[in-house]
Amino acid sequence: MREPAQITLLPDGRRLHLHDGPIDLIIEAFGATHEVNLAYRAAAARFVTLLDELCDELPLLRQPARVGGPQPAGVVAKRMVAAVLPYCERAFITPMAAVAGAVAEEILAAMTSAGNLSRAYVNNGGDIALHLAPGESFIVGMVERPDHPSLFGKVALHSAQPVRGIATSGWRGRSFSLGIADAVTVLADRAAVADAAATIIANAVDLPGHPNVTRIPARHLAPDNDLGDLLVTQDVGGLAADEIAAALDAGIVVAQRLVSERLIRSAALHLRGSTKIIDSTPNSAQPHRTPRQFPANSAILAFLGTKPEAGTSTKIR
Repeated sequence: MREPAQITLLPDGRRLHLHDGPIDLIIEAFGATHEVNLAYRAAAARFVTLLDELCDELPLLRQPARVGGPQPAGVVAKRMVAAVLPYCERAFITPMAAVAGAVAEEILAAMTSAGNLSRAYVNNGGDIALHLAPGESFIVGMVERPDHPSLFGKVALHSAQPVRGIATSGWRGRSFSLGIADAVTVLADRAAVADAAATIIANAVDLPGHPNVTRIPARHLAPDNDLGDLLVTQDVGGLAADEIAAALDAGIVVAQRLVSERLIRSAALHLRGSTKIIDSTPNSAQPHRTPRQFPANSAILAFLGTKPEAGTSTKIR
């Protein structure tokens, strides 16, 4: 029997920490105190049932997605399937690729249904769902490596912009990756959609067969995971500058296609201190190697984060 869900107000008195098994959320709501309290109570009430609902359908959610395949019953599981279906005929992907974003969306929906909020976010280990009332904005920061956070840019996301989901993926993150990206950040209209796309793009940032890349079957690391015998990246050794560029370019090709198909709004790809960015403007992919400030009206970058520790900044304000 597993431990019950943990629900704790963080020491800053503003943010709520929700933890249950593999799910670890930091949430924050803005508005009148009464409305924020209503939102937090609703988030907690929805959270305590969420993991059990997902576990009930876990065998299905770990199977490769396919058009016309069996559909889950749960609302979060359905959101996961919908997010990965655009990719299932061109790449290996299971609904689990969208689980973090889908969970964040569900908790945010509970909050906004219960309280009249000006702004809110649900951060599920760097996969983030956002709420912005008209006229509101968030300033979000970006780091290059989830295991060694350091900001290299920031941007304001305004309510007039469509972005409401941010997600990250890469071999240094908390999930397995088939590629070698240190991290890929994706902005999309929804968190589950961003989550699935970040997985696809991060897998594409790769140098197949490179002798300095260590890979191991996913099953050897986690016997019941959804990737089975697929080789996941465990270490990336020395890479030449042209190899780094080639790997990033492979990911940019995929990111550009997803932007052109309007599945995502933008993406930033990071490998060994090099960054390439692409958004909905044609020919926008540009490398950035040094810290920089981004225009307030830009929507090409966003928070890339590790699991926030209790009492630390979420890099969102």
